[in-house]
Amino acid sequence: MTIVMNGAGNSLPKQVKVVEVGPRDGLQNEAKLISAEDKIALIEQLANAGVSYIESGSFVSPKWVPQMATSTDVFNCINRQSSVTYAALTPNLKGFEGAIAVNADEVAIFGAASESFSQKNINCSIDESLERFIPVISAAKEHGLRVRGYVSCVVGCPYEGDIEPEQVAKVAKKLFDMGCYEISLGDTIGVGTVHSVKAMLDAVSKQVPIDKLAVHFHDTYGQALTNIFAALSCGISVVDSAVAGLGGCPYAKGASGNVATEDVVYLLNGLGIDHGIDFEKLLQAGWFISDKLDKAPISKVSNAMRAKK
Repeated sequence: MTIVMNGAGNSLPKQVKVVEVGPRDGLQNEAKLISAEDKIALIEQLANAGVSYIESGSFVSPKWVPQMATSTDVFNCINRQSSVTYAALTPNLKGFEGAIAVNADEVAIFGAASESFSQKNINCSIDESLERFIPVISAAKEHGLRVRGYVSCVVGCPYEGDIEPEQVAKVAKKLFDMGCYEISLGDTIGVGTVHSVKAMLDAVSKQVPIDKLAVHFHDTYGQALTNIFAALSCGISVVDSAVAGLGGCPYAKGASGNVATEDVVYLLNGLGIDHGIDFEKLLQAGWFISDKLDKAPISKVSNAMRAKK
């Protein structure tokens, strides 16, 4: 990996891949339903802005996640660009079959580093939840699709409090050994600090190569950008974010949305790190979806830039 140096002498990646999760992880936790047409418009605006990886939908029961009920229509009607990966979350084999039917480019599965969170979220233990993914990963291999793995609650849980780094490393390694090409480490309730994030990444990187890891921060306590910088300093070069700071966590009271892509890109620009995203077009995409939701972006950068217009 090519690196650059920051003022403190730490190494930073020269290039970072931004994984846009707004159309799935963001919108699924917004109260106002967004039409398939508006989701398609958002995804196409993000692609036109240079975003190379867009989590575009999820194949789950509409009873539990009504925002994702239109995922089939979204995938079928996107004007796809060859340089963009359009990914889908597939929690089970039925979901995977839905993703295959619409030619999703990749699929994602998710586990938790907290036993309590796993039980309250999907009513089973961590090990049981991972067992459920074996058929999905096997089917993905048969179809030549890559599988991305998520681990939630990597520094804190709304039910258990602090999570031991070694527990995160254990779950991440299991997903990696099962066949996930990349593991996204999620601070689901946004309680992470530089200290806890570095400790977690140190433990996980001893079990999974650092270039196979990504970070996924929520900004509940205003620490997301600081934690991203810490992760970059540790060698991470893939960052998940949601345009306009969309989303939240229905299982964590007070948990605000994902860190805003606009804020992440502004940070990367300031550090001189390449990312391939057109900042102005990204801002426009964020304003588009925020207007559809009748709310201001949860992005200080976006709001400051809009105020200048």
